[in-house]
Amino acid sequence: MVPKRRFNILDLKPYMCQRSNMQRFFSVDMPGVQFVSIVLAFSLAALLPVLCLYILLSPGFAAALAAGGPSLARFLRQVTTNGLPVVFAINYVSFFLFAVIQKPKVARRDTAFFVLVDILLRAILFPSLHALIYVLSADWFESFGGSRATALSVVAPTLARSAFFENISGVYLYATMISALPLYVSAFGQSEFLGPTVRRLPIKAGLMLLALFAFALSVGLIAIGAQGIAFLQG
Repeated sequence: MVPKRRFNILDLKPYMCQRSNMQRFFSVDMPGVQFVSIVLAFSLAALLPVLCLYILLSPGFAAALAAGGPSLARFLRQVTTNGLPVVFAINYVSFFLFAVIQKPKVARRDTAFFVLVDILLRAILFPSLHALIYVLSADWFESFGGSRATALSVVAPTLARSAFFENISGVYLYATMISALPLYVSAFGQSEFLGPTVRRLPIKAGLMLLALFAFALSVGLIAIGAQGIAFLQG
């Protein structure tokens, strides 16, 4: 009897998450400095377009930045000390997980498990990093009136609206999609558990829809968690 062939991401032709394309950028065997540099480059490449979109969609924001002065200085400081570190940290975790699942027999768990791990880590890291950076900003830059308590109190209300792209934290949230989609598409494509489901869908569209759903789930968890905390804060 011929064994049933396992569906694999390598079956896909030229595609953004095909192993031959993505693994050349992210591998557990590459030097750490190189891995960090590539993650940083991808993070910047993802952050800048979303940031430009946010500026264009915010009435008067572009004009205020173009005028320079304190507004521009605060904006640049916010992006470099808050946005880039958050985006980089989350992308690093996801790209590392992506590299891990490309390694043959690196883990005995089904690859779909790594999607769950990534979603939970995002739901924890995104608010935690914001809280830490807000507190440090209060200490170093006298943001939030120099009050740590005030800094912490605004984290939840801010992140509760980030999923709707209503503040700059939404920029940081969606800039992390660049690492989520390759991981999720690859993990779902290699998953034996989800193989039957994937085979019922058009390969490319099915994998991408599952990946987008998983990313939306992580965004939803962050927003719901933040709204819950904001409600408890009164």
